[in-house]
Amino acid sequence: MSKPESYYVVSNPLSAGESDFTVLFAGESQTKPEHRLGPKVYDYYLIHYVISGRGVFSSHGEEYAIGAGDSFVIEPEQLISYVSDEIDPWHYCWIAFTGAQAAKRVGEAGLTPVSPIIHIARNRHMPVLFRKIQLALKSRKSNAQLKATGYLSLLLGEYCEALSAPVVAGLVAEDESDRIVQQAIHYLSTQYAEPITIEMMAESLGYNRAYLSRMFKQHTKVTPVTFLLKLRVDKARLLLRERLELTIEQIAASVGFYDPLYFSKQFRRWYGVSPSEYRSQIKLL
Repeated sequence: MSKPESYYVVSNPLSAGESDFTVLFAGESQTKPEHRLGPKVYDYYLIHYVISGRGVFSSHGEEYAIGAGDSFVIEPEQLISYVSDEIDPWHYCWIAFTGAQAAKRVGEAGLTPVSPIIHIARNRHMPVLFRKIQLALKSRKSNAQLKATGYLSLLLGEYCEALSAPVVAGLVAEDESDRIVQQAIHYLSTQYAEPITIEMMAESLGYNRAYLSRMFKQHTKVTPVTFLLKLRVDKARLLLRERLELTIEQIAASVGFYDPLYFSKQFRRWYGVSPSEYRSQIKLL
């Protein structure tokens, strides 16, 4: 028994204006057998996510079989065509967007014209985000554009994660482990002034503490704790030089040390003098 055909689309109620990243419209459809579009070109980006069914997408002279859980990306001015299966036609959702930042966002997500197909395991978040974009536009509220682009950014983030190098048999590819460590360094470099712990960082980034610490030391030759202490001391040293109006206690608190005595001990450990002695030396220069 064939599935009943359906088609739904909702457009952005607001003008794209000068926005760098704009959702134009979003929709969902249960296609009829052998439903065909193209060959044609669009002047905006389109991403389709297949909820169920099968079909074929054609681009750059190549044909790709597309099934449930797959996505296909259409770039502006790209000659494409696609057709749903004659027995099990597509049920898919889509989103159209444009703007000066669109190409950059798509590239950051790992979606390229060379590989316009994303074959990934079914992800329950994907259709939810597509429908949230639809609902945002359907509301026709003044925040429709902000909410729609926010959900689109989350959607691109899901694609980026899905396309990342997989972990196989407990082994992590070198570029993947480097990315994990860079995430940790970024976290510490931006949060050093807060009362953070390595446990908090691991939880925030979604990794086991022991695993993250081991990976971090392999790449940086120091533990995350040592890295954080050195970072805080270095920041304090800079403030001691440039902010002479601040007290030692104020500087300690500004870089995440809430015990001035512990701060003084760590500073002496790294620089051989106390913070007050270091400041006195600076004043003599």
